[in-house]
Amino acid sequence: MKATFDHTSYKASKLVTHQYSTSFSLGTRLLGKKIRWNIYAIYGFVRFADEIVDSFLDYNRQELLERFIKEYHTSLQDNISLNPIINSFQEVVLKYEMQELVEDFLRSMKMDLNKIDYDDADAYKAYIYGSADVVGLMCLKVFVDGDKDMYEQLKPYAMKLGSAFQKVNFLRDYANDIDNLGRSYFPNINFDSLDEASKNVIIEDIKADFKEALTGVRQLPASSRFGVLLAYKYYVALLKKLNRKSALHIRTTRTRVPDYYKGIILCKTFIRNKINWI
Repeated sequence: MKATFDHTSYKASKLVTHQYSTSFSLGTRLLGKKIRWNIYAIYGFVRFADEIVDSFLDYNRQELLERFIKEYHTSLQDNISLNPIINSFQEVVLKYEMQELVEDFLRSMKMDLNKIDYDDADAYKAYIYGSADVVGLMCLKVFVDGDKDMYEQLKPYAMKLGSAFQKVNFLRDYANDIDNLGRSYFPNINFDSLDEASKNVIIEDIKADFKEALTGVRQLPASSRFGVLLAYKYYVALLKKLNRKSALHIRTTRTRVPDYYKGIILCKTFIRNKINWI
């Protein structure tokens, strides 16, 4: 039965989320049941696309990405894919009319196959929009459940939150991006030029994104606010830890937030959300 296959597809997307990101997975579990599976589907798709361009270095990544994109486009026409990750995703895309956002995302994934240095502000901004902002907008479409007015109202904040998350990821993964992928995402900053001054500029830029994004998080429907707020708090904690690290440490070591501290953040965020003090 198609319903059984679809259910299995969403469970596959859920498994991908749990395997690849404990923080995002926990945040998704705290979303309302009605929207939770849709977010799993979005994460599964964007994670697989990202894996193709970032992890499969011993394979023909361009060919793999083209095959993945072609299967996605075919699924929109057929309303089905035998790839369970694409199958669950295409259903969400069609339901919430995300086609344009997905094309912007895939454009940035293609950039990762060819672009090495995002050495000017325009290229950096374009990449951030396609790789991060639009993912935030996909999730927002689910969060507001088709309410177009609320979507337009919260759209700028969702983009800021997506940008902040991505920039934190760039800073956390700086050593791997430089050493293994040969990429420098921050404009005019390469391996040798990440010093304390440039690190502080990046940190302050991310802080500004987070500050603006919080305004939108506060306005989210109750079904999604706690889960998004928790992800927000996790990333803010990671940014604070990165801020305490030296530029040399960031150039050589991946920083993470310990699980015990994530538990503390979870408890504090639950209480704050409960009493509407966010």
